[in-house]
Amino acid sequence: MGHLAKILVTLGSVVSIGFGAWHFFVPTLWKWYDYMDPAATELVVAVRATNVFFSLSLVLFGLINLAFAWGGQANRFALIVVLSATSLLWAVRVAMQLAYPQGTLNSALQYGMLATFIAVALCYLAALALTLLS
Repeated sequence: MGHLAKILVTLGSVVSIGFGAWHFFVPTLWKWYDYMDPAATELVVAVRATNVFFSLSLVLFGLINLAFAWGGQANRFALIVVLSATSLLWAVRVAMQLAYPQGTLNSALQYGMLATFIAVALCYLAALALTLLS
């Protein structure tokens, strides 16, 4: 993997890891469970589990991308597979922000999130393209 691709993967991965780590605390910070009927215990458990798996997945994908980019042991095929999966995940996040935007109470937040999601997706997509072309 070339130096530019490594830098792009690092940028995307740092944001992915940060976003995943931050998201572990989102339910508490935004009081998600206050909006749910306490009698709906299965819903509370399901939302908690989904958030934990989502958060952990972002952290792990970021770490895996860093390990593959900088570890020197990953072959080209493995890099392409992982970068493809990560690119697809972030492209879907961009699409979701366009179709069902979050942060609509504050346009700076809404469009800041969109810009961040696009930037991360482009980091991974560009690194994937550079890897495919090498």
